[in-house]
Amino acid sequence: MLHIKSFIDKMSAIEGKQTTSIVLPIGEARGLRDDISKLLADLHELSKEDKKNEEVITVQVKGGGFK
Repeated sequence: MLHIKSFIDKMSAIEGKQTTSIVLPIGEARGLRDDISKLLADLHELSKEDKKNEEVITVQVKGGGFK
């Protein structure tokens, strides 16, 4: 997560300036890619676990007879 935080800090620093691009050294870009990939993999695993733990709850409502 260190690379994601670093990227966010860099973006915050240049937002007030008139620049239209940001340049990352290849090492930082690789680290950012790895952090994002790990986050996506963790999210995928969590979503698979949630689907396994789903319960089906059936509710029946009977109104009886109206006269």
